[in-house]
Amino acid sequence: MTTTPTEASPPAAPATSTASPLTRVLGALSAVGVVLVGWLGLVASPPDVVQQDSVRLIYVHVPAVTWMYVAVFLCAFASFMWLRKRTDGWDVLAASAAEIATVLTGLGLITGAVWGRPTWGVYWVWDARLTSTAILFVLLLGYQALRRYPAEPQARSRMAAVLGLLLVPNAAIVHYSVDWWRGLHQDATVSKIDVSIEGLMLFTLAVSFIVMGVVCAWLLVHRFRVGWLERRAERHHLDAALADRRADADPSAGVAVGGPR
Repeated sequence: MTTTPTEASPPAAPATSTASPLTRVLGALSAVGVVLVGWLGLVASPPDVVQQDSVRLIYVHVPAVTWMYVAVFLCAFASFMWLRKRTDGWDVLAASAAEIATVLTGLGLITGAVWGRPTWGVYWVWDARLTSTAILFVLLLGYQALRRYPAEPQARSRMAAVLGLLLVPNAAIVHYSVDWWRGLHQDATVSKIDVSIEGLMLFTLAVSFIVMGVVCAWLLVHRFRVGWLERRAERHHLDAALADRRADADPSAGVAVGGPR
């Protein structure tokens, strides 16, 4: 039986959420993990002999900075792949990873400043690690601004991809700055931190690394899906604008569509 237009099934309702079974699982794990790390870090784990309770910031600061590196390199890799493939997926992934990196870099700077006050006596010093991290944060903010620059989409993506690649050298400087220049900041690796990490403190730090990774994965998936929807909407508006422009340039098109009266 042939289906007439009036009998056709109604179009599916547009999606109102970027959630999926995977993101719901990640979200639940993130919520439980944050509560667990909060209890372990603030209640269960003991204070440090020297730094006392201020050492508890390690459970946020160190994982945030570590996953910041991952997000930066993911942005750079996706930028490189976009320059090779020129597909929307890589471009959206680069933009999503850059946003996660921006949040983590800001979190690292804030927690580092709060931790520095009782440790160094000031919130900020022009230490090599702090200065290079601040420069990375400014570059990431510039990346976000470039993504919103009113330009042709391909040109904007190309400029963003180049800047995404330039994030890697600065991230390398951030990582090795404590080895290359003498400063107040502790050495780069956890094993060299001037804090006795063992027992419950080490377990809490390990859990905080895992939880931070799950939270970042949850945010990345959602941001990628939002970015993909934004890209489709942008393409739709661009196609509609081009169609209107062609119609304005060819008045006879309207007569052809409407037909003779």
